Amino acid sequence: MNLFSYDISQKYEKSVAYFSMEFAIEQSLKIYAGGLGFLAGSHMRSAYDLKQNIVGVGLLWSFGYYDQSRNEDRTLKPEYTRKFYYFLEELEQKVVVKINDINVTVKGFLLRCDVFGTAPIILLSTDTDENDYLSRTITHKLYDGNERTRVAQEIVLGIGGTKMLEAINHHVDIYHMNEGHALPLVYELYGRLGDMNEVRKHVVFTTHTPEAAGNEIHDIHFLHEMGFFNGLDLHHVRVLNGYEYDDRFSLTVGALKSTKIANAVSKIHGIIANEMWSGVEGRCEIVSITNAQNKKYWTDKTLIRALDEHEGYELLARKKHLKKILFEVVADQTGKMFDPEVLTIVWARRFAEYKRPGLLKYDLERFVKLITDTGRPVQVIWAGKPYPTDYGAIEMFNELIQMSHHFKNMAVLIGYELALSKLLKQGSDVWLNTPRITREASGTSGMTASMNGSIHFSTDDGWNPEFAKHGKNAFTIPPLDYKLSNKEQDRIDNQNMMDILENTIISTYYDNPKEWVAIMKNAMTDVEIEFDSGRMAIEYYEKMFDI
Repeated sequence: MNLFSYDISQKYEKSVAYFSMEFAIEQSLKIYAGGLGFLAGSHMRSAYDLKQNIVGVGLLWSFGYYDQSRNEDRTLKPEYTRKFYYFLEELEQKVVVKINDINVTVKGFLLRCDVFGTAPIILLSTDTDENDYLSRTITHKLYDGNERTRVAQEIVLGIGGTKMLEAINHHVDIYHMNEGHALPLVYELYGRLGDMNEVRKHVVFTTHTPEAAGNEIHDIHFLHEMGFFNGLDLHHVRVLNGYEYDDRFSLTVGALKSTKIANAVSKIHGIIANEMWSGVEGRCEIVSITNAQNKKYWTDKTLIRALDEHEGYELLARKKHLKKILFEVVADQTGKMFDPEVLTIVWARRFAEYKRPGLLKYDLERFVKLITDTGRPVQVIWAGKPYPTDYGAIEMFNELIQMSHHFKNMAVLIGYELALSKLLKQGSDVWLNTPRITREASGTSGMTASMNGSIHFSTDDGWNPEFAKHGKNAFTIPPLDYKLSNKEQDRIDNQNMMDILENTIISTYYDNPKEWVAIMKNAMTDVEIEFDSGRMAIEYYEKMFDI
């Protein structure tokens, strides 16, 4: 079966299957949660631009991740609505995987290249009449909170995806696991090749986070019972992975031991990842390939034209127009009328404790003074999706909503998906990023903000050290000792952040617009090549696929 509508470039002839739990391709295809999906979506777009021999493999989530709605008091309300996608092509082939000793039928849907301008993507579903109700629910919700369902999803992705590629007669040279979710594919390949050294020649792995939640650990007996190891004898699995005396099985460790090479997603993450996994015997090498985003998809074309024509006044005029478009959404959701002349700060990404969405209000008295200053006013917008079962993150989200009722220039938006993300990046002046140092592996949202002339204001983590020149193309909160207590880190980071905001950012925006435009131009220019996903897609072939 020919999956491609383009002629593959000779430089990228090696056939790669890119396995990912989520892909953020287009607003209308709701099969993503956050950064992992945004990264995968940009990779698929650049693979198309470069005419690479890559096919994506993911799951077709019947109810997506979740839809953000509001309760009567305007607090967050997760909702689940069944999705239908008539632009996907249902494949004739179906495969069977064994999950918890039950045969589960998996059907495939093809997203053809020309629909959204991506490499072809095969999406798998168990939501089919051949299966009982429980089996159908496996692909209902992305990142289901139930452990059994979550592992079943990983089996469908890894084993089902590998079988589906074989069923459609698509030859694969390299299996790329975008995070450890697809690890069962290793055991499917081992069943065919019978030699783990041979398997390693064909599998590579990307680790995306140092966070525990992103490095899953399960009981090895439970995984064996579920069929994670594709029917292999448990003793055999232990020998293959070095788990003779340990019942806790790490997907990340399993991936590092069964692949020829792995990569971290920024230079600083490469250092952290090698430190984290230094004690793992028999692991593969971990190199660094910094994440990136697809400029063609994310940027406002008129803004880019103004940059190319060196017209500072046009750049400012277009930015104010984009702010007006964003502020229509603010007014629609909150009833607040924001002013395009006013400095607008946005904090928008997945709500998680280590990302510190509330750091701006840590010193409440200082925040209130900032938000109520009528001489040099500031507007602040928050947006993002907490995991629907992360009640601590939901509480942070709702706390900001409650606070926003008291300030006319503070807004918290729902519906943080591709469309709103693009509006926020194009319509903001400052993109605020506040993770604790060493906790943000990459943090790509600031890249697409910088592409649209929104100045990155961040702790010096993730991709920021590779890009930021303080006061020239970004603003950086000074590094601190990450071994300090969380409370002390928050206090120091808040103080430094507010000092820069009050003494540098606000004064530059209002008192020196020429310098502000110069910083915007530098940001848009400096981010253009190194942090466009075309560079990243080429690096994967050079460092991971072709070695």
